[in-house]
Amino acid sequence: MSGCCGHVAKFDGVSDDYKRRLWIVIALNATMFAVEMTAGHLAKSQALQADALDFAGDAMTYGISLAVIGASLRARTNAALFKGFSLLLMGLWVFGSTIYRVFYVGVPTAEIMGAVGFLALLTNLASVFLLVRYKDGDANVRSVWLCSRNDAIGNVAVMFAALGVWGTATGWPDLIVATIMAGLFLSSAFQIVRQAIAERREMIDHKHAEV
Repeated sequence: MSGCCGHVAKFDGVSDDYKRRLWIVIALNATMFAVEMTAGHLAKSQALQADALDFAGDAMTYGISLAVIGASLRARTNAALFKGFSLLLMGLWVFGSTIYRVFYVGVPTAEIMGAVGFLALLTNLASVFLLVRYKDGDANVRSVWLCSRNDAIGNVAVMFAALGVWGTATGWPDLIVATIMAGLFLSSAFQIVRQAIAERREMIDHKHAEV
């Protein structure tokens, strides 16, 4: 699809197939948030709880993405900015809670971490498979892909954390992975915000050029 002034317009989510896939992914993420948060509490795993929070953030992200599909560029960039700043706050929370846990390090239950991490990985691989054909698009669509990718990476990291906890009989691998995941949240937040601001600037420049 071609845009004006010789630019190629980015996919903005206006597709029935894309919407159907988003609804499926929202259901998957909401379910896994409940499962992982419960398991993380039972296993005393900071990494599992961080990953559960990522699922919650994703469900919110996908819901907002659905709500603004077909809306103006301003509305879509506002949604992307909101999601970016939400990810930023999520990353800061995980960093803060992980630092707190450093001073009171319990040993998580590695078996629960590994089993739930594997279940979450399967869920996120399904989400990635559903969304991969739409990974390139405007800031709103791009944020959906980045969140799905983060989940899959996070689940692999949780499984490595479970292996580390089992092998060392300490909680440090769990805390290290939680910190890495927090960094991933922050990195994605900056990417989403940067793209949204760039798209907003292009919109303003285009309007000025038309005057």
